Amino acid sequence: MMNKHYFLLNFYRYLFCVILASSSLLVTADDLSPAYSLGYGDAVSIKVYGEDDLSVESQLNDLGVITFPFLGEIEILGLTVTEVQDKIAEGLRDGYLVNPKVSVSVTQYRRFYVNGEVKQPGGFAFLPGMTVRKAISLAGGFTARAAQNKIDMISDTNDNAQTENEYQRVELSTPVKPGDVITVRKRFF
Repeated sequence: MMNKHYFLLNFYRYLFCVILASSSLLVTADDLSPAYSLGYGDAVSIKVYGEDDLSVESQLNDLGVITFPFLGEIEILGLTVTEVQDKIAEGLRDGYLVNPKVSVSVTQYRRFYVNGEVKQPGGFAFLPGMTVRKAISLAGGFTARAAQNKIDMISDTNDNAQTENEYQRVELSTPVKPGDVITVRKRFF
């Protein structure tokens, strides 16, 4: 009898820990920012309720455009998910459906990049909840020459950011957004 209670108690502790751990991992696109703007490489899923033929999964092409039934090519570069929903609903209302219910979600975010003094520099798939620390881990960690307190990041949202001066110094806990470029600087001694 004692073993049964001990087993159940440990099972419930384990279950509680799993639920607690997974709840901290459940991060949605809404956690990024309500103003998250779609960019090149983002993939979206568009569903029109009650109209299975109008459900589409598409990736923004190099022009920031997707193709949607009846509406043709739609430019969605720089728009938020809500703005895309409104744009498609408005287009469908104009002669196709009476009251379309459109749902848009990001199925894949554009890549972010880590370069400089990391073991495996390159582009990585973005997941909500990404931080500089996690990004550097994906890149294999710091090299022996890395200045771990000199990490710079340039955001994809600043289209004019082309020079070294545009980088901002960041901490390991700084959130990373899709398209960001992280550079780990080299220490001199």
